[in-house]
Amino acid sequence: MTVVQHSLIESMDEVSSVLRSVQTDRLFLVVDKPAWLASGAKEILEPLFLQTATNWFTDFELNPKLEDVERGIETYRKCQPDLVIALGGGTAIDLAKLIGSLAAQTASARDIATNRASIEAPGKPLMAIPTTAGTGSEATHFAVVYVDGDKYSVAHPSLLPRYAVVDSRLTTSLPKRITAATGLDAFCQAIESMWSVAATEESMRYATEAARLAFGNLVTATNSPTPEARKAMSSASHLAGKAINITKTTASHALSYALTSQQGVPHGMAVALTLAPMLAFNAEVNDEDCNDPRGAVAVRDRISLILDILGADNIDDARASITNLLLQIDCPVKFEAVGVKTFDELKCIVDSVNAERLSNNPRRASQNQLFHLLQTV
Repeated sequence: MTVVQHSLIESMDEVSSVLRSVQTDRLFLVVDKPAWLASGAKEILEPLFLQTATNWFTDFELNPKLEDVERGIETYRKCQPDLVIALGGGTAIDLAKLIGSLAAQTASARDIATNRASIEAPGKPLMAIPTTAGTGSEATHFAVVYVDGDKYSVAHPSLLPRYAVVDSRLTTSLPKRITAATGLDAFCQAIESMWSVAATEESMRYATEAARLAFGNLVTATNSPTPEARKAMSSASHLAGKAINITKTTASHALSYALTSQQGVPHGMAVALTLAPMLAFNAEVNDEDCNDPRGAVAVRDRISLILDILGADNIDDARASITNLLLQIDCPVKFEAVGVKTFDELKCIVDSVNAERLSNNPRRASQNQLFHLLQTV
């Protein structure tokens, strides 16, 4: 297994010293151009980039597409960089992971993306600079990619960025809706990591702190942002990323992908729509339908910790806390609000559920149970 040294850098001011230590001659930059201009990164990084041969990859769509990965690989191979730098949200960072890694493989990008081939060799080191507080991609060893409209996840230890630059100042310019959606992604990742069948003592430390930070600061960061709230959300995002790097996500993420790809619901909001009902569903786990080898009692113990974070005495109160959080940041709480109104539309969501993510859920769920659960949203 490839072991990647992972360093957290908490200020953009430290990037110059890292670049000097790497002694790079050629950089490959995967940059979200609007984020580059709006976040303040341009003013800090442009003087550094002028000192080195740089190759820019900026022409890509939201949510990583195989076609963008393939174009990026072509550009990458022409310049043969020493270091890859990603700046932006989850799309830019995941693209940088895939381009830098898949360019070093003999198998095609399509075969690796669709899991017909594996990553055999590590790519060049990656520095990930998130300009949102949500995906935590800078802390994970996997990346998502859409192939012919279907979403895949590529995982390998070498995909973990060598450097993660988490500076909340880069999120200051984020509009309210993006702050809310990305912050919800971090919150949901943390909660799902806590009840995941793969939860460990280490992941629980990351996830519980991430959930507390997100639950306590997302409303302020969205509606009346302060530097303190922005910093707390950046920390929550990074910690949630570290948590799911161990556990991966579960049922709410598994149900969210069709909402994003077919209904255009921002990812974090799509996940959050089913978080409260899934919490109630998982709280009723028993030894017969428990996916976690540690048993139903261990799952319910972790769910009790979730209730504590939500300030709830029982599941009904916990559901109300999550719903209230969404309402305070103007996020949908009903499927009707995002255009899902018919039997067939609900069935499409269930039919397209991500089986791998669903298998991480602590309670097994049949398609009929999932459909019934969605009817309550």
